[in-house]
Amino acid sequence: MKKMIWIFLLFVSNLVIAQTAGDLAKFGTLITQQGLKEKLSIIASAEMEGRETASPGQKRAAAYIEGQFKKMGLKPGNGDSYQQVYPVYIDAITEKKLSVNGRSFEWDKDYNFNLQIIGKGDWNFASAVFAGYGIVDSAKGINDYANLDVKGKLVVILDGSATGMPTMGAGGNRAMNANPASTNYKMRVAIAKGAAALFIVSADFPRKYPTPVKGNMYVRPNTNPGFAMATISAEVAAAMLGSTAKLSIADLAGINKGVYTAATNVIANKVTENLESSNVIGIIPGTDKKDEYLFLTGHYDHLGKRGDVIYYGADDDGSGTVSVMQMAEAFATAAKKGKGPRRTIVCLIVSGEEKGLWGSDYYSEHPIFPMEKTTADLNTDMVGRVDTERLTADSLNYIYVIGHDKLSTDLPIINEAANKLSSNLVLDYKYDDPADKNMIYYRSDHYNFAKKGVPVLFYYDGMLQADYHKPTDTIEKINFDLMQRRVLMVYYTACEIANREDMLKRDLKLNMPAR
Repeated sequence: MKKMIWIFLLFVSNLVIAQTAGDLAKFGTLITQQGLKEKLSIIASAEMEGRETASPGQKRAAAYIEGQFKKMGLKPGNGDSYQQVYPVYIDAITEKKLSVNGRSFEWDKDYNFNLQIIGKGDWNFASAVFAGYGIVDSAKGINDYANLDVKGKLVVILDGSATGMPTMGAGGNRAMNANPASTNYKMRVAIAKGAAALFIVSADFPRKYPTPVKGNMYVRPNTNPGFAMATISAEVAAAMLGSTAKLSIADLAGINKGVYTAATNVIANKVTENLESSNVIGIIPGTDKKDEYLFLTGHYDHLGKRGDVIYYGADDDGSGTVSVMQMAEAFATAAKKGKGPRRTIVCLIVSGEEKGLWGSDYYSEHPIFPMEKTTADLNTDMVGRVDTERLTADSLNYIYVIGHDKLSTDLPIINEAANKLSSNLVLDYKYDDPADKNMIYYRSDHYNFAKKGVPVLFYYDGMLQADYHKPTDTIEKINFDLMQRRVLMVYYTACEIANREDMLKRDLKLNMPAR
């Protein structure tokens, strides 16, 4: 009899939990087209100036998101603060000189420095090592450094490869950086071999437009402060390789690899400006499982301004930003009415995504809530548009779901069930294909959670053409009907994950990409 009572109580308990998730899901009625549009009209407005990381526009956007979290009743997610600040740096060159055998060359006519890499210093070299194209590619049996000792020396190489210049192509920066003919790959090889300087010969001289004296922003201090990196003209290279004749890059390609005597002096002085950016974090505390966490993420930064031209970023990722905000409002309202989630909901809207997933990387390395107690991350990055390359009949009723077959076998079961209960979209898993040439799984903020073993789902509209990363990514092109249905489905998924008895299983291995 006691056993029967125990079974009955267990059944009732599970029924109550299921009903609780259902009660929570009912607040999805707050995820409206009007609410999404009102918030996106502000996030993607001219006032935000494209929300460039560490810019005034980004800070205005952060203040707006924080204000909305407060208004909704979310608690601050970083102690008493709604923001997690992280450092950002930018370098400016203040002095630049290059001379070979006493002959001075001109900035932008003959050379310029890689401001991101070059250290501050005064370098003198008595010789230069010419290493062809500077390519090391074991798969193709190429080693331009064979029999060359470059430790502590100045290395001169040609841009690109014998077959031409590498292009960005599919896979973006990650794929480009893994290309042995790319500049970054060549630089890493030179540094690994102990070179003190790397000069890359380019056909792009004299420059058509002035090279900025300020470099790109970065978040990790230069680990090679003594390294000198420059791009030079064929004329400078000829002088370094002992030729008085005017040589083309094709001529230089025919020169023998080896050591050439040349007195080369490089002077670079630069200053580093300390900036900062921030992630915005608001939480809805859970009830009986408040020490376990479900993350809802998106990134609120975009590409900023180029001159007077604003890159509005309405879809990328204004759409994901306001999606998280609208879901936050639904969860917070449910909590006020005593129907709140069992687990704590962490609404993390990050900056720096367009720079290289900076904000989410910073959070993952400085987590406020334990990663081992984080059941999942649901990431929305671009959910407001229709993929212009999608030519199927379901183009107004789909979403790409990424990560369903990685890290946890619970993910597809929960997500597909939630979809059927809510919007009944077509869930397209094509970007989970390991052969995906665009490498989408690795290109948004969920990936920094996945690296730490947290199960993730990434929701995405697939808009890689049309207005992607263009000033024309504006609010009037958002399909709010489709966007609302997508966000509602994510919300239903979140409700189930937040209220189920157990955290998600972590029973699948993450395959890291080749670098």
